[in-house]
Amino acid sequence: MRSRSVLIIGASRGIGVEFVRQYRAAGARVVATARTDDGLAAIDALGGRALRLDVQRLDSTAGLAWQLDGETFDAAIVCAGLYGPRHQPAMQAPTGTEFDAVMHTNVLGPMRVIPQFVEALAPGARLVVLSSRMGSIGARTHAGAWLYRASKAALNSVLKDTAITLGDRAVCVAMHPGWVQTDMGGQDADLTVAQSVDSMRRTIAGLVPADSGQFFDHDGAPIPW
Repeated sequence: MRSRSVLIIGASRGIGVEFVRQYRAAGARVVATARTDDGLAAIDALGGRALRLDVQRLDSTAGLAWQLDGETFDAAIVCAGLYGPRHQPAMQAPTGTEFDAVMHTNVLGPMRVIPQFVEALAPGARLVVLSSRMGSIGARTHAGAWLYRASKAALNSVLKDTAITLGDRAVCVAMHPGWVQTDMGGQDADLTVAQSVDSMRRTIAGLVPADSGQFFDHDGAPIPW
Protein backbone atom coordinates (compact mmCIF):
# COMPACT_ATOMS: atom_id res chain seq x y z
CA MET A 1 0.00 0.00 0.00
CA ARG A 2 1.48 3.33 -1.06
CA SER A 3 1.13 6.05 1.58
CA ARG A 4 -0.03 9.29 -0.03
CA SER A 5 -0.53 11.18 3.22
CA VAL A 6 1.47 10.51 6.39
CA LEU A 7 1.42 11.79 9.96
CA ILE A 8 4.70 11.63 11.92
CA ILE A 9 4.55 12.26 15.68
CA GLY A 10 7.99 13.25 16.97
CA ALA A 11 10.03 14.44 13.99
CA SER A 12 12.48 16.81 15.66
CA ARG A 13 15.52 14.71 14.75
CA GLY A 14 16.86 11.26 13.96
CA ILE A 15 14.37 8.64 12.79
CA GLY A 16 11.38 10.98 12.87
CA VAL A 17 12.81 13.63 10.58
CA GLU A 18 14.18 10.90 8.27
CA PHE A 19 10.66 9.55 7.88
CA VAL A 20 9.62 13.05 6.80
CA ARG A 21 12.51 13.21 4.32
CA GLN A 22 11.87 9.84 2.73
CA TYR A 23 8.09 10.10 2.52
CA ARG A 24 8.38 13.57 1.00
CA ALA A 25 10.91 12.25 -1.53
CA ALA A 26 8.38 9.55 -2.42
CA GLY A 27 5.78 12.23 -3.13
CA ALA A 28 3.64 11.89 -0.01
CA ARG A 29 2.01 14.76 1.80
CA VAL A 30 3.49 14.81 5.30
CA VAL A 31 2.26 16.42 8.50
CA ALA A 32 4.82 16.12 11.29
CA THR A 33 5.21 17.32 14.84
CA ALA A 34 8.17 18.67 16.76
CA ARG A 35 8.57 20.40 20.10
CA THR A 36 11.52 22.66 19.22
CA ASP A 37 11.96 25.54 16.81
CA ASP A 38 14.83 23.72 15.09
CA GLY A 39 12.66 20.62 14.64
CA LEU A 40 9.82 22.64 13.16
CA ALA A 41 12.24 24.38 10.80
CA ALA A 42 13.64 21.02 9.63
CA ILE A 43 10.15 19.78 8.79
CA ASP A 44 9.35 23.00 6.92
CA ALA A 45 12.61 22.73 4.96
CA LEU A 46 11.62 19.25 3.78
CA GLY A 47 8.24 20.46 2.57
CA GLY A 48 6.15 19.01 5.39
CA ARG A 49 3.44 20.72 7.38
CA ALA A 50 4.97 21.32 10.81
CA LEU A 51 2.95 21.30 14.02
CA ARG A 52 4.31 22.12 17.46
CA LEU A 53 3.68 19.28 19.90
CA ASP A 54 5.23 18.17 23.18
CA VAL A 55 3.96 14.70 24.11
CA GLN A 56 4.86 15.27 27.77
CA ARG A 57 2.40 18.17 28.09
CA LEU A 58 -1.36 17.66 28.27
CA ASP A 59 -2.02 21.23 27.17
CA SER A 60 -0.06 20.47 23.99
CA THR A 61 -1.44 17.03 23.11
CA ALA A 62 -5.04 18.04 23.80
CA GLY A 63 -4.96 20.50 20.93
CA LEU A 64 -3.80 18.08 18.24
CA ALA A 65 -7.21 16.94 16.99
CA TRP A 66 -8.37 20.38 15.92
CA GLN A 67 -5.04 21.03 14.18
CA LEU A 68 -5.66 17.91 12.10
CA ASP A 69 -9.24 18.83 11.21
CA GLY A 70 -9.82 18.07 7.53
CA GLU A 71 -6.73 15.84 7.20
CA THR A 72 -6.84 12.16 6.18
CA PHE A 73 -3.80 9.91 6.64
CA ASP A 74 -2.88 6.60 5.04
CA ALA A 75 -0.21 6.10 7.71
CA ALA A 76 0.52 7.51 11.15
CA ILE A 77 3.82 6.82 12.91
CA VAL A 78 4.48 7.65 16.56
CA CYS A 79 8.24 8.19 16.90
CA ALA A 80 8.56 10.26 20.06
CA GLY A 81 10.66 8.44 22.65
CA LEU A 82 13.14 8.87 25.49
CA TYR A 83 15.80 6.41 26.69
CA GLY A 84 16.36 7.83 30.15
CA PRO A 85 19.32 6.87 32.36
CA ARG A 86 22.06 5.46 30.14
CA HIS A 87 23.56 2.91 32.51
CA GLN A 88 20.93 1.67 34.89
CA PRO A 89 21.12 -2.03 35.84
CA ALA A 90 18.12 -4.00 36.99
CA MET A 91 17.39 -3.63 40.70
CA GLN A 92 18.64 -0.04 40.71
CA ALA A 93 15.53 2.06 41.18
CA PRO A 94 15.15 5.16 39.00
CA THR A 95 14.45 8.47 40.63
CA GLY A 96 10.92 9.77 40.50
CA THR A 97 12.01 12.41 38.00
CA GLU A 98 13.65 9.82 35.72
CA PHE A 99 10.60 7.54 35.90
CA ASP A 100 8.18 10.35 35.13
CA ALA A 101 10.19 11.63 32.16
CA VAL A 102 10.53 8.22 30.48
CA MET A 103 7.01 6.97 31.19
CA HIS A 104 5.36 10.26 30.27
CA THR A 105 7.16 10.34 26.92
CA ASN A 106 7.08 6.65 25.95
CA VAL A 107 3.72 5.58 27.38
CA LEU A 108 1.46 8.43 28.48
CA GLY A 109 2.37 10.47 25.40
CA PRO A 110 1.09 7.85 22.90
CA MET A 111 -1.95 7.19 25.11
CA ARG A 112 -2.82 10.87 24.83
CA VAL A 113 -1.85 11.39 21.18
CA ILE A 114 -3.31 8.33 19.44
CA PRO A 115 -6.95 9.16 20.35
CA GLN A 116 -6.36 12.65 18.97
CA PHE A 117 -5.60 11.46 15.44
CA VAL A 118 -7.71 8.30 15.10
CA GLU A 119 -10.54 10.15 13.36
CA ALA A 120 -8.07 11.38 10.73
CA LEU A 121 -7.05 7.85 9.69
CA ALA A 122 -8.24 6.67 6.29
CA PRO A 123 -10.01 3.29 6.15
CA GLY A 124 -7.35 0.58 6.35
CA ALA A 125 -4.62 3.03 7.36
CA ARG A 126 -1.38 1.90 9.00
CA LEU A 127 -0.78 3.00 12.59
CA VAL A 128 2.77 2.34 13.80
CA VAL A 129 4.36 2.96 17.18
CA LEU A 130 8.14 2.84 17.33
CA SER A 131 8.92 0.39 20.08
CA SER A 132 12.14 -1.51 20.77
CA ARG A 133 13.21 -5.12 20.89
CA MET A 134 14.40 -4.21 24.39
CA GLY A 135 10.74 -4.09 25.39
CA SER A 136 10.15 -7.70 24.39
CA ILE A 137 9.66 -10.08 27.32
CA GLY A 138 9.68 -13.24 25.23
CA ALA A 139 12.94 -12.40 23.45
CA ARG A 140 14.75 -11.11 26.54
CA THR A 141 17.94 -12.92 27.53
CA HIS A 142 19.57 -10.40 29.85
CA ALA A 143 18.60 -7.59 32.19
CA GLY A 144 19.50 -3.93 32.18
CA ALA A 145 18.08 -0.53 31.21
CA TRP A 146 14.99 -1.72 33.03
CA LEU A 147 13.19 1.62 33.02
CA TYR A 148 13.45 1.93 29.23
CA ARG A 149 12.53 -1.75 28.78
CA ALA A 150 9.51 -1.37 31.05
CA SER A 151 8.32 1.70 29.13
CA LYS A 152 8.51 -0.07 25.77
CA ALA A 153 6.76 -3.16 27.13
CA ALA A 154 3.99 -0.84 28.33
CA LEU A 155 3.90 0.89 24.93
CA ASN A 156 3.46 -2.51 23.29
CA SER A 157 0.44 -3.10 25.54
CA VAL A 158 -1.00 0.26 24.47
CA LEU A 159 -0.55 -0.73 20.83
CA LYS A 160 -2.25 -4.10 21.34
CA ASP A 161 -5.27 -2.49 22.97
CA THR A 162 -5.39 0.09 20.16
CA ALA A 163 -5.42 -2.68 17.55
CA ILE A 164 -8.26 -4.51 19.32
CA THR A 165 -10.26 -1.31 19.72
CA LEU A 166 -9.90 -0.14 16.13
CA GLY A 167 -10.49 -3.56 14.62
CA ASP A 168 -10.47 -3.43 10.83
CA ARG A 169 -10.39 0.38 10.75
CA ALA A 170 -6.57 0.36 10.75
CA VAL A 171 -3.61 -2.02 10.73
CA CYS A 172 -1.88 -1.27 14.04
CA VAL A 173 1.64 -2.55 14.77
CA ALA A 174 4.60 -1.96 17.06
CA MET A 175 7.94 -1.79 15.25
CA HIS A 176 11.58 -2.08 16.28
CA PRO A 177 13.73 0.23 14.12
CA GLY A 178 16.84 -1.89 14.59
CA TRP A 179 20.05 -0.80 16.25
CA VAL A 180 20.38 2.61 14.62
CA GLN A 181 23.13 5.24 14.52
CA THR A 182 21.23 7.91 16.45
CA ASP A 183 22.01 9.79 19.66
CA MET A 184 20.36 6.87 21.45
CA GLY A 185 21.96 4.03 19.47
CA GLY A 186 25.46 5.46 19.10
CA GLN A 187 27.79 5.44 16.13
CA ASP A 188 28.68 1.73 16.47
CA ALA A 189 25.11 0.68 15.66
CA ASP A 190 24.34 -1.60 12.73
CA LEU A 191 22.11 0.68 10.67
CA THR A 192 22.23 4.26 9.51
CA VAL A 193 19.07 6.27 10.10
CA ALA A 194 18.37 6.24 6.35
CA GLN A 195 18.72 2.44 6.16
CA SER A 196 16.43 1.89 9.15
CA VAL A 197 13.70 4.18 7.84
CA ASP A 198 13.89 2.77 4.32
CA SER A 199 13.47 -0.74 5.73
CA MET A 200 10.56 0.29 7.97
CA ARG A 201 8.83 2.08 5.10
CA ARG A 202 8.96 -1.10 3.03
CA THR A 203 7.55 -3.10 5.93
CA ILE A 204 4.78 -0.57 6.55
CA ALA A 205 3.83 -0.61 2.88
CA GLY A 206 3.55 -4.39 2.95
CA LEU A 207 1.37 -4.69 6.06
CA VAL A 208 -1.90 -6.59 5.69
CA PRO A 209 -4.94 -6.70 7.99
CA ALA A 210 -3.80 -9.99 9.57
CA ASP A 211 -0.67 -8.18 10.85
CA SER A 212 -2.65 -5.87 13.10
CA GLY A 213 -1.75 -6.14 16.77
CA GLN A 214 1.68 -7.62 16.05
CA PHE A 215 5.28 -6.62 16.87
CA PHE A 216 7.80 -6.50 14.02
CA ASP A 217 11.46 -5.83 13.42
CA HIS A 218 12.27 -3.12 10.90
CA ASP A 219 12.52 -5.73 8.14
CA GLY A 220 9.18 -7.34 8.92
CA ALA A 221 10.46 -10.26 11.00
CA PRO A 222 8.07 -10.93 13.92
CA ILE A 223 9.26 -10.26 17.47
CA PRO A 224 7.63 -12.03 20.45
CA TRP A 225 5.89 -9.80 22.95
